[in-house]
Amino acid sequence: MSHRVLKEEMKAVARGKIKAPSDAAARSFNSVEALVRLLTPGNRYLLSVIRDRKPKSIAELAKLTNRAASNLTRTLAKLEGAGFVEMKTENRRKVPTVGIGKILIEIDPYSENDRLEIA
Repeated sequence: MSHRVLKEEMKAVARGKIKAPSDAAARSFNSVEALVRLLTPGNRYLLSVIRDRKPKSIAELAKLTNRAASNLTRTLAKLEGAGFVEMKTENRRKVPTVGIGKILIEIDPYSENDRLEIA
């Protein structure tokens, strides 16, 4: 779906002219480029540590990854915004958990009609 068509659909939903599509709440990305910029080798390593080691706090994750907690908090916020990470509160601590399993990308080399599917 083109950006223009999506914008018009969103306006129609907001005005109450049409119902929101059933997949409207699904995670999505603006472009393959945005996704690639987010999935740097460092962020992919961070996600694998969260998935495999299941840290119980940001402080524990900082120790496991040798990163400063403040830097980690900013990165986790970006990953959370994209749906890769979910932050849960347990005993007044923020606990990161993974939010996505796999992403399937279909690239149309002749246009910007790429398709991203979260599996």
